[in-house]
Amino acid sequence: MVVVVAIAALIVGLSFPAASAGLENVRMVSTGDSVATFLNAAGNRAQRYQQPVELTIDPQEGRLDLYSSQAGFHRELKLPEGIAIEAVLPADEGGVAGQPRRVLFIPGATVPGIAIELVNRRGAHRRVRLDPMTGFPHVESVEPK
Repeated sequence: MVVVVAIAALIVGLSFPAASAGLENVRMVSTGDSVATFLNAAGNRAQRYQQPVELTIDPQEGRLDLYSSQAGFHRELKLPEGIAIEAVLPADEGGVAGQPRRVLFIPGATVPGIAIELVNRRGAHRRVRLDPMTGFPHVESVEPK
């Protein structure tokens, strides 16, 4: 009985790192898709209601917020624990690194060509990029710097 328990403990001990890495990967893919959907919603809302929509990206809090001039409209996307916003591209020349970044979606105008780079605890990177030509977000894997 002790031998069987020892073998089972060994199997669990060896498979835990692989299972945890798999969960981290699933969490990163899911977060990238959520951010892409959130960015798409900002552009759609600006076009549908013909109102400017402000996107605030807060890397320190790991949060994205949408605001519009419509009374009471506010949407928030909080990133899950273990995933952070590493960068918002292109870099804001006049801004301070790590401070919230504001992007405006204006109805009838070109979608801002921004990208949000995400990183997890294991160092995996994903970039969610808004294509200014089509207005659609694209999620892509990025090699660590």
